Amino acid sequence: MTILVNRDTRVVVQGITGREGSFHTKLMLEYGTKIVAGVTPGKGGIEVHGIPVYDSIKSAMKEHEIDASIVFVPAKFAPSAVYEAIDAGLSPIVVITEGIPIWETMRFVRKARQRNLVIIGPNCPGIIVPGETKIGIMPGHIFIKGDVAIISRSGTLTYEVAQLCTLAGLGQSIVIGLGGDPIRGLTIPEALRMLENDPETKKIVIIGEIGGTEEEEAAELVKKNEITKPIVAYIAGATIKRKGVSFGHAGAIILGEKGKPESKIKAFKEAGIPIAKFPHEIPEILKSL
Repeated sequence: MTILVNRDTRVVVQGITGREGSFHTKLMLEYGTKIVAGVTPGKGGIEVHGIPVYDSIKSAMKEHEIDASIVFVPAKFAPSAVYEAIDAGLSPIVVITEGIPIWETMRFVRKARQRNLVIIGPNCPGIIVPGETKIGIMPGHIFIKGDVAIISRSGTLTYEVAQLCTLAGLGQSIVIGLGGDPIRGLTIPEALRMLENDPETKKIVIIGEIGGTEEEEAAELVKKNEITKPIVAYIAGATIKRKGVSFGHAGAIILGEKGKPESKIKAFKEAGIPIAKFPHEIPEILKSL
């Protein structure tokens, strides 16, 4: 049984009638994801790719058993959609939407934590268990089943590293795109704790970035022996020195002394975690562990 989601996870797509929601619903269905319902207020009664649409999650749950949600709702209305999923007790809630104000994210992440529910994102590519389910926008064909878990703050680097691992014959147990915003639901340390208890995962790849302190916190867990599985780390933006400028997305920003690549690399080294200088080095390091 993989952590968070598996082939039996029943999913509702919030914003299913929109362009992105409809497009990725089709791809998720083709991958084998168990989508049971869609929600768009005012569009109840129609179908999208054979999936019944309801005006609310509450209405959908009268007809279907639902475990998790994926949110494709525009930023202006996304917080309301997330609260609706939280109130329904769904987990994980995968928030694909980009551009949600930080204070709104802080509020719904806090509420989800109070309910012991997992939010992945916002501004994330989602989660995939190769060969079982894909709740997100990742290109499913590049993943193969295996025992390497990948957790990443970067969207496109997630795909690149996964494909490099696949080409090297290293399959994945689970791949989680944590998202690129400064405030997110699931964090690197939290994901590591889950993976430590995941029998399907034998090795872990952390794709970190400049900004924030999650990587340093992850290294502390390793130093304290709370995480014992072999880890390979890569820090995106390690050559960036400028402060106060966002690179790539909102979370990749150095503020004062916090978020510098040097501190992340130092923390990983002190914890005995090997660091790849380039993504293509990751598979070879994994094989050596």
